[in-house]
Amino acid sequence: MNGRDRYPQLEVDLGKLKENLTALRERCQDSFVGIIGVVKGVNAWDAVVRVFDEAGLPYLATSRLDQLGKLRGMGVRTPLMLIRVPMLSELDDMVRIADASLQSDLTVLRAADAAAARAGKTHGVLLMIDLGDLREGFWNAEELVDAAVEVETELRHLHLLGVGVNLSCYGSIRPDKRNMQGLSSLAVDVERAVGRPIELVSGGASTSTYMVLDGTMPGRVNNLRLGEILLVGRANYGCDPDFTHKDVFTLRAEVVECRDKPSFPVGQLTVDAFGRVGHYVDRGVRRRAIIDVGKVDYGDPADLFPRMAGVEVLGASSDHTILDVEAVKDRIKVGDVLEFGVNYASLVNLTNTPGVELVTKE
Repeated sequence: MNGRDRYPQLEVDLGKLKENLTALRERCQDSFVGIIGVVKGVNAWDAVVRVFDEAGLPYLATSRLDQLGKLRGMGVRTPLMLIRVPMLSELDDMVRIADASLQSDLTVLRAADAAAARAGKTHGVLLMIDLGDLREGFWNAEELVDAAVEVETELRHLHLLGVGVNLSCYGSIRPDKRNMQGLSSLAVDVERAVGRPIELVSGGASTSTYMVLDGTMPGRVNNLRLGEILLVGRANYGCDPDFTHKDVFTLRAEVVECRDKPSFPVGQLTVDAFGRVGHYVDRGVRRRAIIDVGKVDYGDPADLFPRMAGVEVLGASSDHTILDVEAVKDRIKVGDVLEFGVNYASLVNLTNTPGVELVTKE
């Protein structure tokens, strides 16, 4: 049995991935915005990493140090960036593996300088400002400027790359002209304080892309850290370009049962396997199919999108997903393989699940 006979299976279309990367990179370059390629959404899947590495991006990035270690072991040529602010306990590994990192604490910066000195290296740092999303970042702009001056003048084994922001990941704050102009103003203040231009003014992740595409991104912002929109062709907040492929990834799962059953559970209702109360609609007896993939594999069944018209995802347990196939009941039987589109959230889970076979399409 070869890899393509094993299910559940996740396939990446490398041609479509390259086209997404090329199209978005060109449009960002037209606005003088560079791209950092983020591979955390596919858990540094080597096939995807190589596409990004061959593109000649300034950095490849992920939030996990072990994934960066994997990239280093692959012989990736592109510089590597850690995009989760680091723990004190991992700084020696960080400066050994990563070329740069996001930073938001002066204590950590000083310790990172000492770790870089021990390693005989210079480590790049992007100082993060919190502009309302309430995740990582200095809350006070003056404090960040003071930290930038200390990095520039005293922490000799750190190199100040610039400033950045993260939006929409925790607090659901939309990137807009107001917060991007705030980032731009901060960049000017930092440059004035350190007496030189900074290399990166990083305006966030995929959710900021729409501002580049519609021409509203302030000119001082010259970088985005992109993963989601490259991988699945869209991002939240209505950023759904008409020139990107939305079907770069395909989930395939095998039908293990297919028969008529009631649509409403029979017996006294309680909670499901995850302690939640289910919601069911009584539609009478209908054809139902079960496939060999469940919440443990992909997370939320609402994040699966059947490619066959007439198939409806009803819900899931840990290891199975239940489908309504009444509209196509004569076309589905046990042993059939059904295809689904996936979104970014399910992609993160699927590529981190040993039981899901990862395959490529050139």
